[in-house]
Amino acid sequence: MTLPSSFLDLPLAHRGLHDLENGIAENSTKGCAAAIAVGYGIEIDVQLTRDGQAMVFHDYDLGRLTDESGPVAQHTAAELSEITLKGDGDPIPTLVDTLKQVAGKVPLLIEVKDQDGAMGPNVGPLEDAVVAALEGYPGPVAVMSFNPHSVAHFEKVAPHIPRGLVTCNWPAKNWPTVPENVRDTLRDIPDFDRTKSCFISHSKASLNNPAVTRIKAQGHAILCWTIKSPQQEAKAREIVDNITFEGYLA
Repeated sequence: MTLPSSFLDLPLAHRGLHDLENGIAENSTKGCAAAIAVGYGIEIDVQLTRDGQAMVFHDYDLGRLTDESGPVAQHTAAELSEITLKGDGDPIPTLVDTLKQVAGKVPLLIEVKDQDGAMGPNVGPLEDAVVAALEGYPGPVAVMSFNPHSVAHFEKVAPHIPRGLVTCNWPAKNWPTVPENVRDTLRDIPDFDRTKSCFISHSKASLNNPAVTRIKAQGHAILCWTIKSPQQEAKAREIVDNITFEGYLA
């Protein structure tokens, strides 16, 4: 199982090619359409609904991105599909709807948000919803998560889907709910082989991490997040095979 080559050929638009000043929200139908129009790959996030469906949405709470508030997980997919994105006007898309829209036109990278809260083993329903939505999907697709238990679940239930780990140096200020010992462990990316991953997507802030060097030396793909300028891109590409970007045209 390897990452399709198209994931290395096309820069990946972070949460779609969003541009809120022009009415295109992150993780939106418009953002996916914009990326497809210019031939970029697409990275999206998914969260779980109360009725076990996958919604294309980054945050756990609705407040930043919509005029509603409260956890995504307390709403059904039907309820969320009636809520529009701030500055965009389109509803929150389901993963199923986004898959129908992208339809294999460009590579699609799906980040499965941690549902455990501390990168622990309380996973499964969201991963299963993603697998169900992907059944019969015709194009290049891969899944990834910060939580190794999530990636291991994909290896168990859908080993044919390319999978990887989202990685970083786990600064405490950015991960207040993750115990220090877990952060210290994850920093060394020890689960890469156990999860049979074929890539990592690592923070641009710590590409000098020896674990990144180790995985790259083994011949695996190295992606990175989130690049926000041509200068950052040039520096990252000295190490990585591809980038996830926003705020400019890569």
